[in-house]
Amino acid sequence: MKNGDLDSSDEIEKIARNILIASKAWGKFPTPVDEIAEFAELQIEMGINLSEVEPDFFTTKFEFVKRALAKTLGILDRRKKTIYLDHSQIKSRKNFIKLHEVGHKACDWQSALGFIDDDKTIDPDINDKFEREASFFASSALFQLERFDDEVLKLPLEIYSPLTLAKKFGGSNHAAIRRYVERSQKRLALLVLHKPEINGEFSAKIRNYFQSTKFTADFGEISWANEKCGPEWPFIQDIQRGKKLHKAGQIALKISSGEFVTFTYHFFNSSYNSFVFLLPLGEMIKSRTVIVPL
Repeated sequence: MKNGDLDSSDEIEKIARNILIASKAWGKFPTPVDEIAEFAELQIEMGINLSEVEPDFFTTKFEFVKRALAKTLGILDRRKKTIYLDHSQIKSRKNFIKLHEVGHKACDWQSALGFIDDDKTIDPDINDKFEREASFFASSALFQLERFDDEVLKLPLEIYSPLTLAKKFGGSNHAAIRRYVERSQKRLALLVLHKPEINGEFSAKIRNYFQSTKFTADFGEISWANEKCGPEWPFIQDIQRGKKLHKAGQIALKISSGEFVTFTYHFFNSSYNSFVFLLPLGEMIKSRTVIVPL
């Protein structure tokens, strides 16, 4: 289920907008996450690293924690007005986790004493409504609502653009690419793959798949029949060959009508996931900006 399906999404965007403006974060790049947390009357605990504490730390220090998670990334203690973090995470990921915890507090109908979060709870597709609301707030605040969309229109339609915007706003590549595709007014789709496995053959499990509204209107929902992609797929061959980033791929996919359509695909392989950015031949945003990938 996507964040757009939240019945509280409009209210959360209003909250995010008010906080961005009142904290004077609106229009500042990268988004000043710590200033937003401070405005929300939350302090970031720097003296405790959740990646280094003993397992009983969680259950003895926080009465709302019934059990420690396998890898706790963030905790909001509402009574102490404090956010605890796994400080071993990269900065862009910590930015999202901080705002996820701010989101729990900002959505004041979430009245629990606190929240403990890991990879599953910060996943925007989790079924738990409160966690999805917190992630929706985090993405809205981090990418400053329509400011992200305004920046999109200045850049060409290619995989390099969301990667550039990730740096500009201080978000992760994954979050920026997903937001870029889901909110696009162009025909775009995105396949996200886990790290590859070698079990007799080189393959990668599908983590997520997204389409823009206009892509779905023209092509329907493309179905990925298997839970993983094998070496017959050209983007899997890209991974095998050690490619990191390109926009030179083409692939024929079966659309909902049963026809095969040739799409351009752009490819990005991070240290965590691989991203296959799909668009119809000739789809573009007119832009004078040329992005030179590093």
